[in-house]
Amino acid sequence: MEAVILILGLLFFAFVALGVYAGVKAIGAAKRGVDRTITQARRTVEETALRAKSYGQAGVGGELAQLRLALRTSMRATQEALRAGAAEDASLSESLGLFQRLSVHGRELDEELKKLEREPDRATVASLLPSLKQRTERITHSADSLRWAARDRARQFIDDDLDALNAQIDVEAGALRHWTVETDEPVRGQSRPQADASEQGQGQGNGPADGVAQAITAPDPRLQTGYPWQKAARPETTN
Repeated sequence: MEAVILILGLLFFAFVALGVYAGVKAIGAAKRGVDRTITQARRTVEETALRAKSYGQAGVGGELAQLRLALRTSMRATQEALRAGAAEDASLSESLGLFQRLSVHGRELDEELKKLEREPDRATVASLLPSLKQRTERITHSADSLRWAARDRARQFIDDDLDALNAQIDVEAGALRHWTVETDEPVRGQSRPQADASEQGQGQGNGPADGVAQAITAPDPRLQTGYPWQKAARPETTN
């Protein structure tokens, strides 16, 4: 009895621990989902503000907003393309690692541009714009190169798979046509021996029945008359 109570108690505590663990995991997943939603919402609001500044604000502030918007757009598109491709193509893991290193430079540049937007000395900021544009172009060019290379690789895989599928379909179609020809040949071949046999029997006319008929109706050689120039056969004499 005590053993049964002990087992029931252990099962109860195991279920309680399992419930607590599941609750903690569910709370953690919900928290991560909320954080992800908040991050995406903040990113959307910030990019909307940057887009509005790039089109509506002139001067240094508008140029800084354009640089930030171009940088963030290129980096986000490349990240999504590489992550989606790495799930199907393991060889993109190295490209994803290179992009992570590039993202460090991208975040540093974005933070620097963000600080310069609040800088009151516009003349100094204007003097820094050429180097900032160059850095932005280098980072976005590298990100775009990785993204388009990954897309070209995926497109090439699709084309290769389509070519292989077309080749298999052509082979299958040829096999189906060959099977049709093979099934038709025996049907035509089966009628030929019978026809040949009947034609052979009709054409030769030298079968057993024909020989017997000739033997029965053959004239007696003694009754045949020879030609005028032939001599009559002499009868054999006996001594």
